[in-house]
Parts: sequence; C-alpha cells; structure tokens
Amino acid sequence: MKQRMHVWIYGIVKGVSFRANVKEWADRFGLKGFVRNTEKNVEAIFEGDKEKVVEMLEFCRKGPSFARVDRIEIKEETYQAEFKEFKILHF
Repeated sequence: MKQRMHVWIYGIVKGVSFRANVKEWADRFGLKGFVRNTEKNVEAIFEGDKEKVVEMLEFCRKGPSFARVDRIEIKEETYQAEFKEFKILHF
C-alpha cells in the first residue's frame, strides 16, 4: 500500500545536515518527495510504501546526531505519485 505524509520538524534541525540525512534515508527507502528548510523548521513530503514511510518518520523523530528534534507534526495526505525522485529543495 502506498502512502503520503507531509511532515514539519521543529528543534535544532537547520545547519546540522538534517536535509542531507533525510535525503540519504529517503533514497535508501525508495521514497519520493522533497525536504526543505523553512523559516522556522524543516518541511518534507514522503511518498512510497507505507512501511518505508513509517520508518522514515521514525528517523525524523530522532534526526542525525547533531540535531535535536523538539516536535514533529505529521499530516497524512492522499497519495498522488507526483514525484519522480526525492529532492532537497532550496527557497
């Protein structure tokens, strides 16, 4: 079963290789979507196999070693298959 999750991660998540680590894990899990910094947090959309999306969310709750995740907001959305790969976006 395919799933799509829209995620916002708060804490010390900018300037600690959070996006690069998310991309590495997303590629490892075969997920599509994006990750980017916003003014206050890191935002990501993950699309793929439900089990792999769940594993990705577990990584996001912890983050890489230099990060500190204070909270995570998750919104389940309708799977759209709109992405061809997983990208780091810059604004």
